[in-house]
Amino acid sequence: MSQKPINPVNTPAAALDRSDERVRHDDSVMAMVGAFIDRVKSGDLGMLPVAVGLIAISLVFSVLNPIFLAPNNLVNLLFDCATVGVISLGIVCVLMLGEIDLSVGSMSGLSSAILGVLWVNNGLPFAVAIIAAIAAGALVGTIYAVLFNRLGMPSFVATLAGLLALLGMQLYILGPTGSINLPYASSLVRFGQILVMPAWLSYLLALIPGAAIVVKGIRTRKQRAAVNLSTQPFAATVIKAIVLTAALEFATYYLNLGRGIPWMFGLFVAIAVVLNYALTRTKWGRSMFAVGGNREAARRAGINVRRIYLSAFVLCSTLATIGGILSASRLASSSQQAGTGDVNLNAIAAAVIGGTSLFGGRGSAYSALLGIIVIQAISNGLTLLNLSSSLRYMITGAVLAIAVIVDSLARRSRVSHGRA
Repeated sequence: MSQKPINPVNTPAAALDRSDERVRHDDSVMAMVGAFIDRVKSGDLGMLPVAVGLIAISLVFSVLNPIFLAPNNLVNLLFDCATVGVISLGIVCVLMLGEIDLSVGSMSGLSSAILGVLWVNNGLPFAVAIIAAIAAGALVGTIYAVLFNRLGMPSFVATLAGLLALLGMQLYILGPTGSINLPYASSLVRFGQILVMPAWLSYLLALIPGAAIVVKGIRTRKQRAAVNLSTQPFAATVIKAIVLTAALEFATYYLNLGRGIPWMFGLFVAIAVVLNYALTRTKWGRSMFAVGGNREAARRAGINVRRIYLSAFVLCSTLATIGGILSASRLASSSQQAGTGDVNLNAIAAAVIGGTSLFGGRGSAYSALLGIIVIQAISNGLTLLNLSSSLRYMITGAVLAIAVIVDSLARRSRVSHGRA
């Protein structure tokens, strides 16, 4: 009597394997959610606090004054974000090393003065004036690095001295008039005040982040599968990309109901993307995190620590210079008031509120992007409510204090979690 051939696919063992496979897939999806919860519990909050804070601020101000969420008001908010936001990107670099630059406001004011004097008073092309201002910022950053690396001067002291020196140079360059008006019809001023992206281009650019998530997810899956490591469910990657794309497309649509997305804000985002790529995908970026986490260990690992500090200080001063130029184009003037007031406060606060640690070793370029939106949202909302600037300072200071407290508690949680 002949036996019926056994189909290995239909055996109980094979069925069990398929069942285990489905369980492992379901577990992997749940594991992803569980891993996120574990990261939050362990103190790795990422940008969650600032995102929640931004939503809360928007809800409160929209209830108090519906104009806050009007498309054109949000467009003006984005214009204002770009000037200090670029400066805050430089602050992220020095904070990641556990250092500080207190002179970014004065550096931005000096760069606007250099722009006005060379372009308007001396008649040089504004491109030449911009290059000269950026070169001055790079020189100042180099001086800070030399004082820190060679003489051991704390960055707090060096940049505090620089704050006073640069402010004096700004006043000296501007002379007794104290203010220089930039040509209103120039392309630079129009860039800072009225130029916005075409609607079709803004919708197209809003698709890029979601597409990048999918491409990165596919590449990561292939790399991990090649070495037999577990992979994240591709469906989760697609869902993440769809949600992000839908949010960006809706935001683009809403802003286009008004004037549209400013080119100046687009420049700010582009600089943030480039800096984030440099921090996360290059040897220099890995060295930044290593030096900020443990300077001595980084030195023993063969990293040129002095060169990393040099790059951070130069980049910080250079970005402060670019922020000053954007501020001059926004205000159509170079004056003694440029870079003073709350510029330093807002630039540092934006980086810290966005999630960059004051203790070094942790930060992101996107933290400055979210942080400055929070700062400007508070400023804009209070202005619409006709409240005094004194209240704005107090509220911004309170938000900064809360951000530092959250960072300290998260750091303590990470330390205790690591010991456990």
